[in-house]
Amino acid sequence: MTQFVIESISGYNYSVMHWVYYFGRGVIRVLVFPFATWKVKGRENIKSKGPYLIVCNHLHIADPPILAASLPLKCVFMAKEDLWHNGWSRFWVENFGSFPVRRDTFDREAIRQAEHWLKRGVSVIMFPEGGRSQTASLQEALPGASLIARRAGVPILPVSIAGTEKFRNLTKCLLRHPRVTVTFGETFTIPPRNGRLTKAQRDELTSGIMRKIAELLPPEYRGIYGSEKSTGN
Repeated sequence: MTQFVIESISGYNYSVMHWVYYFGRGVIRVLVFPFATWKVKGRENIKSKGPYLIVCNHLHIADPPILAASLPLKCVFMAKEDLWHNGWSRFWVENFGSFPVRRDTFDREAIRQAEHWLKRGVSVIMFPEGGRSQTASLQEALPGASLIARRAGVPILPVSIAGTEKFRNLTKCLLRHPRVTVTFGETFTIPPRNGRLTKAQRDELTSGIMRKIAELLPPEYRGIYGSEKSTGN
């Protein structure tokens, strides 16, 4: 199979069609089957090939491959930089279509990477919370999604995942076979603004993005974005 390689602005080479990407999408379908019922909703909301900025909540390490296998699009991921510190994990995450982001600082390089892919017509998946939720409910998000969406000017595709937190106990999953649900919401765009965003504006946009995800989740998963304060009611 011919590989289509784009050299990123940070010096890394990322393959949009590496065999690991397709292998991972296929294997996750086989691996999930004994442990859960996997349901995908809202695919009709993906009306074109994109590119989209795809934003999703994060519950388990299985979320990225499950989300990729649920999408009828080729995508790249923003993934925590720690995964590049080990050669074995780096091989898999990089060839699955990921690029690193530093979570402990404002990572301009990661934002440029995301813009780089979006300008070339490749959708980017990110988890705005910056890490997995230990409570399964939404946590306060970092501002990266609002900054990327505003700069790139692409539609945002909100996605929710529910049920993968049950994978923390695979024995129970084998016995109870819980449901894992991936839900795609309607796309939306961030209205243009002149000049640089203030912190208040950035926080407002970030909360708006997270509320779109929260709307797709059962109430017990919505966390701080299910409160009256976060919804503006």
